[in-house]
Amino acid sequence: MSVTESSNTSVNIDFNQIKNLTLGEAKAVDRLIVDELSSDVMLINQMSHYIIASGGKRLRPMLLLLAGKALGEVNDNHLILAAVIEFIHTATLLHDDVVDESELRRGKDSANAVWGNAASVLVGDYLYSSAFEMMVRTNNMQVMEILSKTTTAIAEGEVLQLLNCNNPDTTEQKYLEVIARKTAILFSAATRLAAVISDADEATQEALATYGQELGVAFQLIDDALDYKASTEDLGKNLGDDLAEGKPTLPLIYAMQKGSVEQAAVITDAIKQGSRDAFAEIYEIVKQTNAIEYTERCADAAAQNAIDALSVLPDSDYKAALELLARFAVQRDH
Repeated sequence: MSVTESSNTSVNIDFNQIKNLTLGEAKAVDRLIVDELSSDVMLINQMSHYIIASGGKRLRPMLLLLAGKALGEVNDNHLILAAVIEFIHTATLLHDDVVDESELRRGKDSANAVWGNAASVLVGDYLYSSAFEMMVRTNNMQVMEILSKTTTAIAEGEVLQLLNCNNPDTTEQKYLEVIARKTAILFSAATRLAAVISDADEATQEALATYGQELGVAFQLIDDALDYKASTEDLGKNLGDDLAEGKPTLPLIYAMQKGSVEQAAVITDAIKQGSRDAFAEIYEIVKQTNAIEYTERCADAAAQNAIDALSVLPDSDYKAALELLARFAVQRDH
């Protein structure tokens, strides 16, 4: 990733003001989600509603709705796909928490901490299946192709991340490949699908896919930086979780490159062991090597790439909101 001076200057961003632009459609999506979560199996109802209702910004469905409105009117298929995107995202959260053995999600007990790993995996599978059942209703083969490739890429990203765990030799390129598949691809699918359903031309579809991809990269980079600067209350998970899971994120990779031999050895050992015991020492190393600033510059560059991709859209409040979301992604503290 090329890190240059970004024009992504700090501005005060009211996330709720952006959210209000799609409030009516978002409520319709929420109703659709509740209807689709109805099952004869009580545990499915309990767990699905727990994770769906546990907070979060509903950022991915919002992206789809904003992009759709930036291209014209939002129809029923936009609403269906917004719900599908949220179902897929929720399924990945359930599976992630099992793989990572996480006990917190958005400041609450994770589903696997409440119901156990087996139930979490199976309900995650249910949500994936429900998502594909819903997307069929659009009667659009391109939609099916995009979401099939997206879910495959997410699974590949999960496996790549697993291979990188406890491996301090993971390069920045390998790290970026993981987040491109594991996180950014679903952002990209959301904005591309909005263009497909709006019958936008191929150039617009590609541009909005690029916007979503770059936004997703920026979002994940800041997530990884926040593991070394946010409070537990702001972040909604235990600080140092990535370290405890042996994940070599960009702040650690950069700190190992720029720190002394002794500092690199401390981080290397922690990644190998998958332990947060040395978190306080590593936190100081990350600060001293300016690893957070480097990670934030990379995020700024990705956010600017996202904003640049929006040039295909006509000016509107919705285009402006998409631009503000890219700025919000790198300025947030949780």
